[in-house]
Amino acid sequence: DPAKEVGGDFYDYFLIDDDHLCIVMADVSGKGVPAALFMMASKIIIQSCAMLGESAGKILTKTNEAICSNNPEEMFVTVLLGILEISTGKLTYANGGHEYPAFMHRGGEWTISKEKNGLAVGALEGVIYKETTVDLKPGDKIFLYTDGVPEATDKNENMFGMENMLKTLNRSREADPKTILGAMREAVDEFVGSAEQFDDLTML
Repeated sequence: DPAKEVGGDFYDYFLIDDDHLCIVMADVSGKGVPAALFMMASKIIIQSCAMLGESAGKILTKTNEAICSNNPEEMFVTVLLGILEISTGKLTYANGGHEYPAFMHRGGEWTISKEKNGLAVGALEGVIYKETTVDLKPGDKIFLYTDGVPEATDKNENMFGMENMLKTLNRSREADPKTILGAMREAVDEFVGSAEQFDDLTML
């Protein structure tokens, strides 16, 4: 949900092959048309690099190289990119300056995975992105989002915050994904009230 006419957030998911699903959540610096154009270019570069069959870290490393080689506006994009091996449930992801992912293992509570972040993609040449691996089982869930969720702001400039985000997720532990996203949007809207939406808001 963009804050202005056009937004700079994007998400994507696509099969690299029959056993590997690529998941992307990203947020471009800036707003409006320049951010939207940079977002479209970034999305194409990420998908092109992913389809080469590389690891999550290498995909971000190559994407960073491509963006840094031709970026006169000096824009950047925060990206969380994961590759799920469907047959085993192994999720390997790399984080380029993006919000931390949330995970819920079946029967447990939602938690934030605070691995070490890399730099935003396009911010600096020569960055090597590291990977984190999580073993997922049937019934486990992942929640990805942009900073428009925790940084949603009310008229007194209070932010929704990570604590409220986790509380909302944990109230809907057994729900299906569509219900979880609806509950989160409802909680954010209730918190923000009459204040204008400050940033693009994206969830997956």
